[in-house]
Amino acid sequence: MSRDYERVEQAISFIEQNFRSQPTLSDAARSVGLSEYHFQRLFKRWVGISPKRFLQFLTVEHARELLRDGRSVLATSYDAGLSGPGRLHDLFVSVDAVTPGEYKRQGEGLVISFGCHDTPFGNCFIAATERGVTNLEFAERRDCVERLQENWSAASLREDREFTGSVIERIFGQDRDNPSHITLYLKGTNFQLKVWRALLEIPSGHLTCYQQIARQIGQPKAERAVGNAVGSNPVAFVIPCHRVIRKSGEFGKYRWGTARKKAMLGWEAAGRASSTS
Repeated sequence: MSRDYERVEQAISFIEQNFRSQPTLSDAARSVGLSEYHFQRLFKRWVGISPKRFLQFLTVEHARELLRDGRSVLATSYDAGLSGPGRLHDLFVSVDAVTPGEYKRQGEGLVISFGCHDTPFGNCFIAATERGVTNLEFAERRDCVERLQENWSAASLREDREFTGSVIERIFGQDRDNPSHITLYLKGTNFQLKVWRALLEIPSGHLTCYQQIARQIGQPKAERAVGNAVGSNPVAFVIPCHRVIRKSGEFGKYRWGTARKKAMLGWEAAGRASSTS
């Protein structure tokens, strides 16, 4: 699964870099060392649609369209009183925030299990306790462990791929007829938690921008601070910071790589289109 994603990510990067010359299917296939036939099959197996249709979801115009939808959808979510549990693709996500006392103790008495696993978007590092997921990152294992030790300096860390593997299965491999419930155990400032909860209200296949989130949390002048909070999101994909783009419609940077952000957005948008067709 991870190798498949790496090829898809490489193809997306190739198309990004050569967008002005309008690369063909043959060009994209050659960039990852595959024939057109095998590349088309790989792509359709990974995302469920053709490369050409997938890339349509990654255009600026489509992003702007989704952004317009996102404005009303996000506002409606708040008007409906959705503040804790949120709907995220086929997951139900709730947040258990670290209390001030727990924050001060830096995880004393807490056991955090971690492991690395394949996902549709490459290899990831995940850390979780019995109370919920603390981290999900697409980065090197050593760097992730160091960050975990720094953020939870008094906690006991252990590698337990059996435990973390069961969490990964609930996030990425769940039965769509039986949505999984995922609890997040988050350590952050009140402002960060407010922004992360707002991100959870963005439905799959929709987009928003920093300005809209700032408005929704009641701090319209805090756009820059919102951007910082989005960038410090500790749980990739589940807290969907990849659904935040610039108000111009440009996708912007992403902590775990712009190609991965576009892959996630295209995957979700394609799934949304398939469910409504």
